[in-house]
Parts: sequence; C-alpha cells; structure tokens
Amino acid sequence: MKTKAKFIIGNLYMTPGAIEALDHDEIMTALSRHESGDWGDVSASDAAENELSIRDGFRILSSYESRSGTNFWIITEADRSATTILLPSEY
Repeated sequence: MKTKAKFIIGNLYMTPGAIEALDHDEIMTALSRHESGDWGDVSASDAAENELSIRDGFRILSSYESRSGTNFWIITEADRSATTILLPSEY
C-alpha cells in the first residue's frame, strides 16, 4: 500500500553517480519515503525544517543509505517543479 504524498515532487532527475550506484527498487522505496515525510538519515532539526518547508514552500532534503552502503540524497525544489536524486559528492 502506497503512503499518501505530503507534497508534489515535480519532474524527477537523477545524477550520473546516483544512476550508477543505486538500483531501481532502492530508488522507488526512497522516493516513496521522501514524499510521505520519512526523511531518512537527517538530524531532528533538519526533519523539523523539512516539515516547515512543506508548509512554507522551501526546499526539502532527505538522506538515505543504499543496501550497499552508499549515501544518497533526494532534494525537492522549493517551487516543487523538480526532485533530484544524487550522491552528496555531486551536490
């Protein structure tokens, strides 16, 4: 059962590093978590900031770790036009 999205993710983009490092199932699971408000491995203050960002229209950042141990981020732009999946080194 899919969890209800808390915001629109817009167009989806992935960086070359994320495409190479992550598999489809991991991406889809993390994206579902991101849009439902499960921010992954972020601090409590960053999680609170994401909640405010949903309400006030700012950028949203989630952080996850793949099964192989690769850290990756999902960032949704403030205007909700786009969401990008990337490795922290590609930021």
